[in-house]
Amino acid sequence: MKILLTGATGYIAQRLLPVLLEQGHEVICSVRDASRFNTRKYGKKSNLRVIETDFLDKASLDSFPKDIDAAYYLVHSMSSVGEFSSKEEMSARNFIEAIDATAARQVIYLSGIVNDRQLSKHLASRKKVEEVLNSGKVPVTTLRAGIIVGSGSASFEIIRDLVEKLPVMVAPKWIKTKCQPISIRNVIEFLYGVLAKEFAFGNHYDIYGPDILTYKEMLLEFAAERRLKRRIITVPVMTPKLSSYWLYFVTSTSYALAKNLVDSMSVDVVAKPNDLKDKLGIQPISYREAIRIAFDKIEQNLVLSSWKDALGGTYSKQMVKKQLKVPEFGVFTDKKVRRAEDTEKALNRIFAIGGSSGWYYGNWLWEFRGFLDKLFGGVGLNRGRTNASSIVTGNTIDFWRVIYASRDDKRLLLYAEMKMPGEAWLEFRVKGDKVYQTATFRPLGIGGRLYWYAVLPFHYFIFNGMINKIAAND
Repeated sequence: MKILLTGATGYIAQRLLPVLLEQGHEVICSVRDASRFNTRKYGKKSNLRVIETDFLDKASLDSFPKDIDAAYYLVHSMSSVGEFSSKEEMSARNFIEAIDATAARQVIYLSGIVNDRQLSKHLASRKKVEEVLNSGKVPVTTLRAGIIVGSGSASFEIIRDLVEKLPVMVAPKWIKTKCQPISIRNVIEFLYGVLAKEFAFGNHYDIYGPDILTYKEMLLEFAAERRLKRRIITVPVMTPKLSSYWLYFVTSTSYALAKNLVDSMSVDVVAKPNDLKDKLGIQPISYREAIRIAFDKIEQNLVLSSWKDALGGTYSKQMVKKQLKVPEFGVFTDKKVRRAEDTEKALNRIFAIGGSSGWYYGNWLWEFRGFLDKLFGGVGLNRGRTNASSIVTGNTIDFWRVIYASRDDKRLLLYAEMKMPGEAWLEFRVKGDKVYQTATFRPLGIGGRLYWYAVLPFHYFIFNGMINKIAAND
């Protein structure tokens, strides 16, 4: 079959794509920026093609092949700031209009469980998108999931942050809300299982795991699985706004995502039973088993995708191109050069920087900078990195975004996503037997210049120590 996969750089699509390719389907991946799509990890696949689209730009969807058999709609904007619901509705309308002009026989859409009488803004938007998709000519199969548990998923990483960082948690009353989590492995099985199944055309199904748990029970079971003793104290005084800040500050999530999550956590997300799993021969995985599977992947460094690497709705290809050109004028720079006896070892250190490896020198200063960033509404240092040894364009490394990464070119370029009065780049290159490290800062007004001079003493120690470690032969 010829299949259109939208949101192909997202968390779910990157898990689904290998399955589709292994089964011999021809897959057209729809992305906003083809440079962010890492085709190398799929090998030389003749049945894989990438097209660039912007679902808010109707004309760009003319690139949809007319002879596709099915399409997956996996576009999601929960982590976007501002009015995401109107953007989601417009994206869905543009998509279904473009799909109606193709030969597609089925659209498969992953939504949220919407059985509660009062829906959150996020879940109401998901339901509205479903209605828009069903207004088209092509039959839609909607799979409605609650919390998805898997290595790299937003829910999993947030629960992990809370459990592993806080021996005692003070939580709001939404901690007693019920949900029915599902393993990412089961989600992918359902998404692939309904493909071309005519009984599923025009129908919607809740997909779910075997356990109905409160958020408190989920946290405590996660702690038990990790052999940690944790205590949770529920208080009635935490408002949604305060809860959002609490979640944002303690975990690696952005404030926009924290706000939307807290909004959704006031709503029970419990599935309506159905026989889809029996029809498809799927065995539901328990919550505890899903946690074990996730940590197996993490420990083997086999995390295929992470929610943190998905670019927000305001992040465009034009922005990436702009950031790829490091400015030369009107900037402050800190340039370091060191000779490396073993350039391969130096290159390995460059491509392993950040996350659990740290920044090689003055890590406590980096952590303090991350703490300050969180205080001022930034992303902080909690995001880490998805894979300990490989990096592709678009990945996050702590509070940096990877703008360019090529071991062949021996170059890594990072763009700062921390809060600061200006823009910053950090670049590493290996040429001949030398390592080049360049920090570039483009200040915004007088405040930006004062900021640069204020941190200059710290930069002297941090950047010298970092390149010395990268180039060292030990």
